[in-house]
Amino acid sequence: MRMAILALATTALATTALLGGCGSSQFDRVSTGAGTGAGTGAMIGLIGGPIGVGLGAAIGAGVGAVTGGATTSDQIDLGKPVWNK
Repeated sequence: MRMAILALATTALATTALLGGCGSSQFDRVSTGAGTGAGTGAMIGLIGGPIGVGLGAAIGAGVGAVTGGATTSDQIDLGKPVWNK
């Protein structure tokens, strides 16, 4: 039960951070992708023990940076925010 709650909380936090970290320039997307990936990877690695935190952060940062660099601003444009409609 505790693992399920931890996994749900991690997923919710990661999703929120990913959507909030979208940048308009490639540098913004790479840097926020790396930071978000490192944080998410560290939280997921926490399940694996102390060694898993550092390894998870490193893997997450790499994947986040590559993903941020491979996307364009058109691919992540979600349209007008709800509060501006």
